[in-house]
Amino acid sequence: MEASPPPGAVLFACNMNRIRSPMAAGLMLRRFGKLVWVDSVGARRGEVEADPMAIAVMDEVGVDISRHRAKTFADLDDASFDLIVTLSPEAHHKALEFTRALAVDVEYWPTYDPSLAEGSRDQRLEEYRAVRDALDRRIEARFQKLSTG
Repeated sequence: MEASPPPGAVLFACNMNRIRSPMAAGLMLRRFGKLVWVDSVGARRGEVEADPMAIAVMDEVGVDISRHRAKTFADLDDASFDLIVTLSPEAHHKALEFTRALAVDVEYWPTYDPSLAEGSRDQRLEEYRAVRDALDRRIEARFQKLSTG
């Protein structure tokens, strides 16, 4: 897919809104700041706080997601998004259901769930970093940086 300017409002969605979608939202905000409205949701309800390993690896790149609170599509106050990026099959199905009567583009970016990783803490952190870095590369490739001049 060729890079294009970012939409005005982007929603990232994963299974429980604790790892992948908050990471993607944080990376998008780091790249575009207030130029793009960014939010994230999960396909289903889980724990409220962001995953501690996701918080740690995002902190390594200067993005604080420690105050993130998980929510679902049903918790959204506003459905005025230009683009919904889904990161898991379950989230993709929910997004398509959610947008049936809305004029919203939905893109599926298959993204590994690093909470499935096994091994030592360091090995698991490496999996979280790999997901973070892959999401960052995908965002960079998909959305052109806007000129401020």
